[in-house]
Amino acid sequence: MNPIFLPEGPALVVEGRLRILVVADLHFGAEAEFARRGVHIPSNSTDRMARVRSCVEAADPDILLLLGDVKHSIPFTNRQELRELPEILAAFRRLTDVRVVPGNHDMGLERFLADDELLPKDGVVIDGTGYLHGHTAPAGALAGHLLVVGHHHPVVHLHDEVGCALRAHPAYLLAEIDDSCFGDGGHAPADSPTRALFVPAFFELAGGLDVTQIRTSRMSPLSRFIREESAEVFLKDGTYIDSLEGLTLQSGAGPAR
Repeated sequence: MNPIFLPEGPALVVEGRLRILVVADLHFGAEAEFARRGVHIPSNSTDRMARVRSCVEAADPDILLLLGDVKHSIPFTNRQELRELPEILAAFRRLTDVRVVPGNHDMGLERFLADDELLPKDGVVIDGTGYLHGHTAPAGALAGHLLVVGHHHPVVHLHDEVGCALRAHPAYLLAEIDDSCFGDGGHAPADSPTRALFVPAFFELAGGLDVTQIRTSRMSPLSRFIREESAEVFLKDGTYIDSLEGLTLQSGAGPAR
């Protein structure tokens, strides 16, 4: 499987028998939550929908797979989400088939989805590739596959020649994963280690977690089992940056524990 990176997303196309467009962490309704905290910005849902539409038109997928955190408010559904989500999802359905792996922000999202659109929260294998949001331990059936994972909002901070950090760039982190992450006894074949591709957030105002901090952040059961010696980092257009160990040394943090 050779993924196709769509930098305008950021989004990912996984192609086998099916052509699957993966979009992670849309966070529709976030502006209402910002307002509740005193930060007032207009809804950008229309523009975010247009970016998804552009990705669908570029990819021509069989499935648009929303990799969790389609909505933002927890534990309830806020008024913005109640107003916007029905039309957002209907617009996506007019483009292609939609599937959703629910994330930790998606409580209540099932009311807007058909039964066959909602996938298990601990992940699913489609056409040989595993998909999950990433806030739960992956199902054992995903062992030995490439896992495409959201939730972590990975970014990379690039440094100039004098060591000053430039702005954060959305990034992909690809790493082998220790089988201990499978809570129900999943075990990868010796010749097919489990790998995870951590996908950046689509939401333009999403906060980001630096790739050098994902393992030590303990943000998810999966992240704790990254094999750092195998990990590599790519920009949102697929440009290779460095190994994770190399970036960790550049940042001055030393090897992560």
